[in-house]
Amino acid sequence: MLSLLFLAKKKKRTLEETVSLIQQGDQSLLNELIEAYKPFVAKTVSSVCRRYIYDTDDEFSIGLIAFNEAIEKYSPKKGSSLLSFSEVVIKRRVIDYIRKQTKNQHISIDITNELQEDESPGTAIVNELSLEDYEKKNDEQLRKEEIIQFQSLLASFGLKFSDLVENSPKHADARKNAILTAKILVDHDELKTILFEKKRLPINQLEKLVDVSRKTIERNRKYIIAIALILSSDYVYMKDYLKGVLDT
Repeated sequence: MLSLLFLAKKKKRTLEETVSLIQQGDQSLLNELIEAYKPFVAKTVSSVCRRYIYDTDDEFSIGLIAFNEAIEKYSPKKGSSLLSFSEVVIKRRVIDYIRKQTKNQHISIDITNELQEDESPGTAIVNELSLEDYEKKNDEQLRKEEIIQFQSLLASFGLKFSDLVENSPKHADARKNAILTAKILVDHDELKTILFEKKRLPINQLEKLVDVSRKTIERNRKYIIAIALILSSDYVYMKDYLKGVLDT
């Protein structure tokens, strides 16, 4: 009876709650979670390598290490789920590994058909692509996935991706100031908490910390929120864009 009660209680624990316990030092839970999500890791690695992944493959080991890294670094305050965050980390680590292994060489990518019950796991179509083409295809795919994830996050704030474009300040200096305002917001734990919990921009508190007027903050409200969400999450390509804007 006690064991049944334990199992019932265990089932009610969310994935994020499990990660929180692991981050507090529960090593047994970490091992259980990694074991349970090996199929997820394999599927994610396969989407990068474009072939069936076996647990003996080096890429699979890289994926497991990346999944462990994602568990250690995950924070729900970043606005994404553990699995979404893990997927980004795993893909980046596997791509980095492939780049190191295939530098200045041509690579073969196995693109698997959906396996039928009577087909062997090794059934594949082999395409030869240059490293440059391979990296370009993966970068494009990851960029698309980032946009899809970002659109979902924006929707939870009542915003659309088009709001980021339509409400972008016209002048370069104004864009820089808006981005810096968003960065100040993200770096301030209390204001960041208000943003994510109440889904609104804490204008009263924010205007005391920045060198722009309340009117300017209100005019750029949607843009500042969108930039703050990017800075709070693991959007690699969007952060590169923001870095470029600040460096110009």
